[in-house]
Amino acid sequence: MQFFEGECYHLFNRTNNEERLFKEPENYRYLLERYRYYLRADVATLAYCLMPTHFHFAVRVITPEQDRIRRHIATLLSAYTKAVNVRYDCHGSLFQPRTKAKHINDELHLLQVVRYIHCNPPSPREWQYSSFAELAGRTRTTLVDRSFWLERFGTMAEVLEALDPGGEGKERSQASNFEDSTEDV
Repeated sequence: MQFFEGECYHLFNRTNNEERLFKEPENYRYLLERYRYYLRADVATLAYCLMPTHFHFAVRVITPEQDRIRRHIATLLSAYTKAVNVRYDCHGSLFQPRTKAKHINDELHLLQVVRYIHCNPPSPREWQYSSFAELAGRTRTTLVDRSFWLERFGTMAEVLEALDPGGEGKERSQASNFEDSTEDV
């Protein structure tokens, strides 16, 4: 996958054999901390959701160095896997071999992807490991580029309305639209 500065992408990966990626709340926080550490100079985070067996991030590339982005994603997943293996006395790979990346074509597509990301949990508005919870002020996480959304919608209330998963499940039913025609990172 080629990454272009200023463009948006949907990044996602899942575990091998549906193994639990996060065994306790501390694991979710650790992955987000490592994500911030490795990728903050490469991407602006627009949305995310960490699920028990997979993750999603919607990002805007802020560096022209696309090889660095791929390297930092690989380093993030390797570092998380090593930490989990040490903590839980395990060994081997945790993630699928390649993180998937899908280019987001325009702002409407971005809104659809973000709503899809927010729809992943069974109770999207209550799930604490997502950007929707962060934007709603229910977590202390500060990963999302709020200015990106405020420039488009004006107020946080309007941002939340635009990005609300809605609870109707229509975005969830379009999952295959977002997983088709992806490229490996």
